[in-house]
Amino acid sequence: MPAITNIEDLRQLYERRVPRMFYDYAETGSWTEQTFRENTTDFRDIYLRQRVAVDMAGRSTKSTMAGQEVAMPVGLAPVGLTGMQHADGEIKAARAAEKFGVPFTLSTLSICSIEDVAENTEKPFWFQVYTLRDEAFMKRLFERAAAAKCSALVITVDLQVMGQRHKDIKNGLSAPPKLTPKSVANMMTKVRWGLGMLGTKRREFRNVVGHAEGVSDPGSLARWTAEAFDPSLDWEKIRQFRRMWDGPVIIKGIMDARDAREALNVGADAIVVSNHGGRQLDGALSAIRALPSIMDAVGDKIEVHLDGGIRSGQDVLKAVAMGAKGTYIGRAFTYGLGAMGEAGVTKALEIIHKELDTSMALCGRTDVTGLDEDILLVPEDFEGRWKS
Repeated sequence: MPAITNIEDLRQLYERRVPRMFYDYAETGSWTEQTFRENTTDFRDIYLRQRVAVDMAGRSTKSTMAGQEVAMPVGLAPVGLTGMQHADGEIKAARAAEKFGVPFTLSTLSICSIEDVAENTEKPFWFQVYTLRDEAFMKRLFERAAAAKCSALVITVDLQVMGQRHKDIKNGLSAPPKLTPKSVANMMTKVRWGLGMLGTKRREFRNVVGHAEGVSDPGSLARWTAEAFDPSLDWEKIRQFRRMWDGPVIIKGIMDARDAREALNVGADAIVVSNHGGRQLDGALSAIRALPSIMDAVGDKIEVHLDGGIRSGQDVLKAVAMGAKGTYIGRAFTYGLGAMGEAGVTKALEIIHKELDTSMALCGRTDVTGLDEDILLVPEDFEGRWKS
């Protein structure tokens, strides 16, 4: 196997080893995929300012996110269906994050359940919830997360309705995967993946099946999921969710300064500037372009994180220098997981950490907590000039 030196190397290996429907699930966006692409490419418009003759000894990438000490300001984002990218994927990713010293966030729509991950890890992890119609299920979900000693709750607020993701529809995405002549033919070429999936009992949404009323098999799960998301969500409901959780609450899916202020008002401990990886509203700004106005609005009152488009340690460096206290990787760790399992997630974290540490040093800084825009060259119209 050739040397793996960057996240793109992991992506290429991931594409070869994982069935097409699950690769497409991770590596696509909604509609034209403009926002999906620009989440990544817009980082290129920000340049780094090199400094020299600075003592670079004793560097530190250690920081905190939502009150938790982290080895670097990077968490693993909640990614649905992670356990279909690699057998027991959520467990493997959580273990890698735990050993590295960064947060792992389990998705509600994970393959491994809250209990599965808790039983196979030693330290608390974060749990992400969607805002669903089924209030009884939501209440039990909060109780299960508390019983598992999850240390933070991440509430996703940008999925009241599902964005149109063309490839997922065409692929018939599901868990377990639908067995069609096309999908079977593709899965037969992914021997390593197939053997792993045959060796695990975890092949469905285990946070839902057996926990939501009337959901006991893939058919009933499909019907439940089709009507699960709550289009009537408003800030009062989010305030109610906040009261249900005795611990840090992070609100994910903020792309507008007005919504950032609302999140502050409902008592969130942190917000995540995120457009759902470009999988919801296509044609929206990239996360990194939305960050400055949100920092201006609430950055001195609440912890601001960023999720979307991060493929390198330099992307992390840029986001933190622009004010984010933390960042998240979703696709980057998924590439590693699908390519090499737990070792691949560790490799992704090692790559990003090395790039962050080296680039920080070459910008003349030794402590990630002291980064600011002085190390950046940001275009004056980076956010764009728009009619109000």
